[in-house]
Amino acid sequence: MLPATVSGDRQVGTAPGGCTGSQLRVGQVYRYATGKDPSPAVLGGYPNFHHVTHSPELPRALLEAGINGMAKVRTPDGDRRPVILIRSSPWKAGTEQTPWHDVFDMDNGHVRYFGDHKATTTVEPGKTNGNAALLDAFTGHQGHTPEERAGAVPLLLFRAVSRSGKVKGHVEFCGLGVIERAEGLVQWGGSEHTTFTNYVYDIALIDLTDEDDKVSWEWIDARRNKSVSDTASLELAPRAWREWVKHGNSALPRLRRHVARARVTKVPEQRPTPGSTEAKDLELIYKYFDGRKHDFEAVASAVASRVLRGAGNSYVEGWLTRRSGDGGADFVGRLDIGSGLASTSLVVLGQAKCVKLDNLVTAEQIARVVARLRRGWIGVYVTTGAYSVPAQTEMVEDQYPIVLINGMELARKLRSMARDDHGGDLEGCIEHILTVRETAVTNRHPEEILLE
Repeated sequence: MLPATVSGDRQVGTAPGGCTGSQLRVGQVYRYATGKDPSPAVLGGYPNFHHVTHSPELPRALLEAGINGMAKVRTPDGDRRPVILIRSSPWKAGTEQTPWHDVFDMDNGHVRYFGDHKATTTVEPGKTNGNAALLDAFTGHQGHTPEERAGAVPLLLFRAVSRSGKVKGHVEFCGLGVIERAEGLVQWGGSEHTTFTNYVYDIALIDLTDEDDKVSWEWIDARRNKSVSDTASLELAPRAWREWVKHGNSALPRLRRHVARARVTKVPEQRPTPGSTEAKDLELIYKYFDGRKHDFEAVASAVASRVLRGAGNSYVEGWLTRRSGDGGADFVGRLDIGSGLASTSLVVLGQAKCVKLDNLVTAEQIARVVARLRRGWIGVYVTTGAYSVPAQTEMVEDQYPIVLINGMELARKLRSMARDDHGGDLEGCIEHILTVRETAVTNRHPEEILLE
């Protein structure tokens, strides 16, 4: 254990090579000032990012770009990049220059982050500074042996947050990550709404429970020191990171960050802020389907597909049930897990309810869907309203296998679909779902989806 003294949010000790260090705490907001002066420990009531990440006689740690790879150092083990600092700016999402929306699910240890290729970029997608750094890091994160993974570059993730009405100048530390997947995709962007190719990265956030949700900057200092070996610097890494280096990506399910909290969301938290884009989108969706509720089932099926595929699962849309006699189900789908012999399929039974935006779905309404489920089936309930606290409580206590999608999440997913495939035209996206998608309407038995 390194000797250390604690002062506020900064814990100072001596790292290999004589560097001092401090700690970044998950969920802590830091002041990122343009002057980049590391001297004051606190600025405007917030810890100073440049103070916490200060390494004497070394270049500053920066968050000027979205993807900030520190320069590599030559060590006895070869070239080593000390760290990649990632910053997401939600306030830029959906703009011509930044049309993508990054996803930060810190409670479940997952981040989906888009690379830095843009509609106006002239170099190849994988050759931009940020994508090149992350693709290089991905290669290291896919190392097959502990020796290969020992020098893998850690990702430290931040997102910009607003304070005092200002969208710039403050960042929240979101954790330590490993890239699980990197894939190319086509996006809409630019003033002409043309398509362009970019990369998207699925990042697993590492559990920091043993470190009280903190990452020691001493570890980064050690990685910046060319005389410190990969093995020596690893001694300062969080326990879960060391476990990942030892066992590889097969250990990520047990090393992933997970926040244990009640799965009950208060009603106000399920509803968009009045006047926000989400509120306007939800109002448009409700008015579009008011008086034509059966058509809403096709949109609910498409949104359920988007949600269930979001974690990398394979989902097959099946059919819509007829207007009467559905027995508590509006659409049917199939969720495929695994591959080959190591696979199974689950029947997905969906319920869609286009109701007034201030309506609440009750426990009885959810129970009617659950009553239809058999072994190996799961339910999905999609509504323009919200779910009552008693309904959610019963679902948790009775361990109902059902996914709840409220109006705010419905609006978010449809907006995402509109942005990806329809140049941001939400109504055009809805019309596409209703007119182009060939979802059959039938009275078939749900289990028949397993035969397709």
